[in-house]
Amino acid sequence: MFLFKNHVKLLLLFIILSACQIQDPLKTHGIIYLENRSKKLITDKTNKNDVIRIIGAPQIKNEINNSDWIYIERVLSKGKYHTLGKHKLEENNVLVLSFDKFGILTDKKLFKKEDIKKLKFTKKNTENDLSKKSFVQSFLESVRQKMYSNRK
Repeated sequence: MFLFKNHVKLLLLFIILSACQIQDPLKTHGIIYLENRSKKLITDKTNKNDVIRIIGAPQIKNEINNSDWIYIERVLSKGKYHTLGKHKLEENNVLVLSFDKFGILTDKKLFKKEDIKKLKFTKKNTENDLSKKSFVQSFLESVRQKMYSNRK
């Protein structure tokens, strides 16, 4: 009788564990299933309100005229044992939507992980005139450095 109860418990445990699926833990950032949602958007027919209803509020807007909206989707998963659990980039999608002055969708571009790798970025640096220090400020900083270096 005691042996039979243990077998029943093991059988129930086996059934419960076999019904469970082991899934990789995912970390998502942004709008999930962005590619599927972007297929619902039709150029020259969909307006801004439809886009907000389908995808949601944009993550990045063009500050000048509010005509370009950008949505981002990023999915990371845990790596296998041989990579010591480092995160692996599963998806990295960027959706760029352009609207006309009436709020109608004129252009949509979906950049996938492979497309983003092909983009070329410039090596030039932009100088900011606002953060440049004046002659007096740089002179006073050099004097202060010399004062503190002689304290030792």
